[in-house]
Amino acid sequence: MNVRNFSGRHEELARRLVDEHGHTFAAEAGITLRDKPAPLWQLLVLSLLLSTRISSDIALTTSRELLSMGWRTPQRLRQSTWQQRVDALGRGGYRRYDESTATRLDEAAALLLTRWDGDLRRLREEAGGDPARISKLLQEFTGIGPTGASIFLREAQQVWTELRPYTDKLVLKGAAAAGLPDDAKGLGELVAGDEFVNLAAALVRVAREPGILSD
Repeated sequence: MNVRNFSGRHEELARRLVDEHGHTFAAEAGITLRDKPAPLWQLLVLSLLLSTRISSDIALTTSRELLSMGWRTPQRLRQSTWQQRVDALGRGGYRRYDESTATRLDEAAALLLTRWDGDLRRLREEAGGDPARISKLLQEFTGIGPTGASIFLREAQQVWTELRPYTDKLVLKGAAAAGLPDDAKGLGELVAGDEFVNLAAALVRVAREPGILSD
C-alpha cells in the first residue's frame, strides 16, 4: 500500500493503526493500567526497563517476570533481596544490565516511598498535572531519563487524561512516516480521546518498523 495515498483519509489510516497495532507496552506487559498506586508503580518499572539499550521484547518479558515474583508495589519490591532481583532480571533476558538495574529498582522504590508515600499520583499533584514538570520529577528516579519519562507519560495518558494528546519524538516520527499530521493537536483530532494512547502506541511501532504500514 502506498501510504501517501492516505493524505486525504487520515482518520481511516489512524483507525487501522489503532486496530492493528495500537496495543500499549503496559498491556503487553500484563499491566492493567488504572489510576491507582500499584499499576502506576508497575508502569514506572516498565518505563525504567524500556529505557535501557535493550530490545522492547526483552524489557516486556522482564517486566512480566518481575510481576510474577509479586513485586507489584514498591513495598513488595523492597522486601526482595538484590540477588533475587538480579536472578529475576536474568530470567527475563535482561542480563547485560541485571546488576545495575537490580540496584536501580530498589532505589526507585525507596524514593517513591520516601518522597511520595509510594503513590505516583502524589508526584502528579506536586507537578500540578503539567507534563513537563511530571517529566522532570520522573527523572529524579535513577535510570529514568528523558526517554523513560516520555514512555511513562505516553502510556499514563490512558488514565491521566489531562496529558492528552501527549506525543514524543517517536510518536511524531511515526506520524511523519505514515503521512499523518506530525503535531499533537492534529493527531488528537483523528481518534476519540480515550483511544489516543493506542494511536500513540501504534505510531511508535511505525517509527521503529516502517514496514508494518505495507502489511
